[in-house]
Amino acid sequence: MWVGANFVSPLEAESNALTPGSVEDPVVTKSYVDEQLAKLGAGDGTTGTVGEASLEVVAVPAGKTLMAGQGTEVIVRVGKAIAYSSDANGISDLTAGSDLTKGKAVPTNHLLLFPREGRGILPDPAQKNGLTVLVRGSYTIQ
Repeated sequence: MWVGANFVSPLEAESNALTPGSVEDPVVTKSYVDEQLAKLGAGDGTTGTVGEASLEVVAVPAGKTLMAGQGTEVIVRVGKAIAYSSDANGISDLTAGSDLTKGKAVPTNHLLLFPREGRGILPDPAQKNGLTVLVRGSYTIQ
């Protein structure tokens, strides 16, 4: 039993390709790309990533709580921190791959992700000093 196959010649394959510079595949200049990136807030188009937020160093005084917004990332750098949550759910410890519920100790240098509002961290009441943390995203100190 013979099964036929359809072969495409190289000339036919090239005829289906887009032509550089055509309406379907336009060629643009570097200055045009830079202009479009600048409109998006990426500077001159040579460095940085569109939408990238930088880490902010934040001091959390003793007796206060850093309440993180939805999607905020926090890294505890100095001090002992305790997880806070207004409900039974917790904070995602991305470094350990675990969930930190209310009252659990937060390890230093672990990346925490706050999946929704109503959660935060506070300095351990057993220590005299506050915390120094890195924050990417929205937060309030209460």
